[in-house]
Amino acid sequence: MTGGGQNQVFGRRKQNHLLILASGETVRHMTIRPWMAALGVSAFGAVMVVYLAATAYLIVRDDLIGGSMARQARMQHDYEDRISALRAQVDRITSRQLLDQQLVEGKVEKLLEQQMALTSRQGKMGNVLERAENSGLDATFSSTDAETTTTDERTDAAPVTAFETLLDEKQANLGVKTRSLSFAANNGDVADRADKIFSKVTHSLKDIEYKQLSHIQNLTADAASRADKIQQILSNTGFKLPETADVDLDPDSAIGGPYVAPETADQFENSLSNLDLALDQLERVKKFARKLPFANPAPGKQITSLFGNRVDPFFGKLAMHAGIDFREKPGTNVISTGVGIVTFAGPAGGYGIMVEIDHGNGISTRYGHLSKVLVRKGDKVNEGDLIALSGSTGRSTGPHLHYEVRRNNQAVDPLRFLNAGMKLDTYIE
Repeated sequence: MTGGGQNQVFGRRKQNHLLILASGETVRHMTIRPWMAALGVSAFGAVMVVYLAATAYLIVRDDLIGGSMARQARMQHDYEDRISALRAQVDRITSRQLLDQQLVEGKVEKLLEQQMALTSRQGKMGNVLERAENSGLDATFSSTDAETTTTDERTDAAPVTAFETLLDEKQANLGVKTRSLSFAANNGDVADRADKIFSKVTHSLKDIEYKQLSHIQNLTADAASRADKIQQILSNTGFKLPETADVDLDPDSAIGGPYVAPETADQFENSLSNLDLALDQLERVKKFARKLPFANPAPGKQITSLFGNRVDPFFGKLAMHAGIDFREKPGTNVISTGVGIVTFAGPAGGYGIMVEIDHGNGISTRYGHLSKVLVRKGDKVNEGDLIALSGSTGRSTGPHLHYEVRRNNQAVDPLRFLNAGMKLDTYIE
């Protein structure tokens, strides 16, 4: 049995919902069953879930994107800070390289100045060394010094080339901007090499400078020693060198002017000046000694009669022999024993044909028993000049050369002069 639009079932009552839609005179109705309501609620729930999920996704995605952008910004800032630090480090290294390069260039310039100074000194030494050689001194370096100097000259060129290579390396390093900063170690190696080479070259130049000074000082000591020994020989022979060099001036010279003290000089200039003075003194004493009759008038010939008392060959009585006699063959060359002026040339009594030479300082020499005279009165002669030929003229028992040395017209022993001359040969060349 049914009634009221309701169905009765045993133990259960089924309910439906009626949905009425009215629009004007039109009335519609729809019966909503439970499953339809459940389906609608499920669809709405699903839409809401999707909506909430989409909303949550968008929110989370924005957070992720924001975090990623923040991390990227932080990384960018970090990279920019790192790049700025690297740039600052590169600038510092570049500045240090420029400074090192300037230091190396300054050192090279200093070395070149030292080399030029040594070259200039060598040029100044040239004339003085030539004078020393002309004075009979050994102006050359010893074999050890020469070998050392040659070695230094060989090694000096390499450091200079190495300096140029170092400068090129530094300039190349300055152009490296994007490379890793590991090249700083290479720059340090270059600086260390530059310091080592600079020290080596400086030591080499100092060594050459020391050798130059040592050589000049040795020459100065040698010249002074020779001058002293010559003066000692002259003193032992009875001669004293004048205190001033005025006597050595050429009478035809025309020099003069006020005295001006020399400017203050360095050690090298002082040493060179001292050598100049020592050579002047040596030349002065040698010039003075050459004027005196220290040579042998008959080299290699036998002495047959000495100076002093002897038995006269004609009277057989004791008599004074004013000179010494050399055994000579007739016509043998007779030479002057020193620089001087011929004051007599011709026959002179017991001397036979004689030549007399005035050597200055009160000293004169006589050459007797000659066969021929080859000079005239007033002639100027030098040591070793041919003046006559030996013979046996005058008071003579046979061919020989009678040789006298007179001081203030008083006869003195010629052997003193001959012995002094042999000693002087060691120092006068």
